[in-house]
Amino acid sequence: MRSIRPLLTAASAVAALTLTATACGPTEENAGDKPSAPVSENPVDKIKIPEDLKQRLKDHGIDVDKWRDGEWRNWDKDKWLREAKDFVNPIIEDLWDPGRMRDAERPERPVEEEDISGDKGVTDPTPDPVKATAVGAKYHANSPASGKVFFDSPEGSMVCSATVVKDPAHPGKSNMVWTAGHCVHKGKEGGWYRNVVFVPSYNDAALETSALEKATREQIAPYGVWWADWVKTSDQWIAQGASTGGAGAPYDFAVIQVTPEKGSSGKSLEETVGTALPVEFNAPAVPKIADMTATGYPAAPPFDGQKMFRCTDKPGRLSLMAEQPTMYRIGCTMTAGSSGGGWVAQGKDGQPALVSNTSIGPSTAGWLAGPRLGPEAKAMFDEVSKKYAGQ
Repeated sequence: MRSIRPLLTAASAVAALTLTATACGPTEENAGDKPSAPVSENPVDKIKIPEDLKQRLKDHGIDVDKWRDGEWRNWDKDKWLREAKDFVNPIIEDLWDPGRMRDAERPERPVEEEDISGDKGVTDPTPDPVKATAVGAKYHANSPASGKVFFDSPEGSMVCSATVVKDPAHPGKSNMVWTAGHCVHKGKEGGWYRNVVFVPSYNDAALETSALEKATREQIAPYGVWWADWVKTSDQWIAQGASTGGAGAPYDFAVIQVTPEKGSSGKSLEETVGTALPVEFNAPAVPKIADMTATGYPAAPPFDGQKMFRCTDKPGRLSLMAEQPTMYRIGCTMTAGSSGGGWVAQGKDGQPALVSNTSIGPSTAGWLAGPRLGPEAKAMFDEVSKKYAGQ
C-alpha cells in the first residue's frame, strides 16, 4: 500500500469524502452543527407541487400539506427517500434567497488518514500543487456553463459546483447539469438531498463578500434559480458512497434535469446562459491528455465560496481499489465547495468537452481527483436524456 498525505473532500460541507479506511455517516463532530435557514414567510403560497410529485410523495407516506409547512426538514430515516426512483424536489419559490445562498458554504472537518485503503492499482506520483486562479468577472463571459448547486441536508444548507452540459435529445436547448453524486445523494448512509437547485454564474460580477450582504437575488443569480426536476447518480454511489472514506469515489457523478423556479420563459437553461459543454465518455488515457481545467467555487479557507476559481494541469492517475476504475488527478489548491465542478479537456473533435468532475482532494489542498466517465456514467446520462426526450 502506498502512503500519501492525509485526505479530505474537495466538496460540499455535508459529504466529507475524506479518504479513510473506514466509511461512516454523520458523527457528533459534523452532524447538526448548523440548522437550515427558515423557509419564506408564506411557504404554502409559494410552493408548486406538480401532480406527479404529489402522488410520489403520497406513495411514500409523505403528506403534501405537511411538506408545504416544512416537513422537508424531517430527516427521519423512514422519511428520507434513498432509492434511485424516489427523488422528489417540489419547487419552493424564494426559499433560496441571497442570504441563504451566501451562507451555504461551510467547510468540513477533515478526518486525517495516512493511507489510501486498497490502493493496489496504478497511482502516479502526487502532483505538485497548482495555485487556483480567480475566474475574471463577468463569469458569464469567461465560464458561462459553470455555476453552483445548493441543497439541504440534515446538517444544514450546503453547496457544490456544477456545469451545464449538452443534451442530445434537445440540441441547443439542454436543461441538463453535471455535478458530483455526493452533491445530490448521501450514499449508503442516507438518501436524496432536498431543495436541490442550480444557479448559473453565481455572483457573476465577482462582488466581494461584504458587498454580497446587500446584494439582490438578481445580482447573485442573474440567470435565475433552476430547480432539479429529476436527478440521477450512479447505483455504485448510492450503494457505496460515504460521508467519510473513498468508497464510491470513482463513481461520484450525477446529472440534474432542471426547470426554472419562476416559470418557463420558453427558453431552456442552455439558451439562457448561451452555452453548454458536451460530455465526452471514455476520454483518452492520461498520457494522451495535454491538460485538464477544473472550475468551481471553493468554500473552505483561504476561500469563502463566493467566487469562481480554476486550475489547469496535466492529469495523472489515482487508484483507490484495484477492481475499480482509476481516477484522474491534477494539482490544484481549490478546497471544499468546488466538488461537482466540471473538468474540461480537448475532446475528440478538438473542442472543449467535460471529461470529469471534482470529487476528492487532500486536507492540504494540493490536488484534486475526479472520476473517469465510463459506461456507468454514460448509462446514467442517457437515462436522464431519454426520460425527457419527448418533452
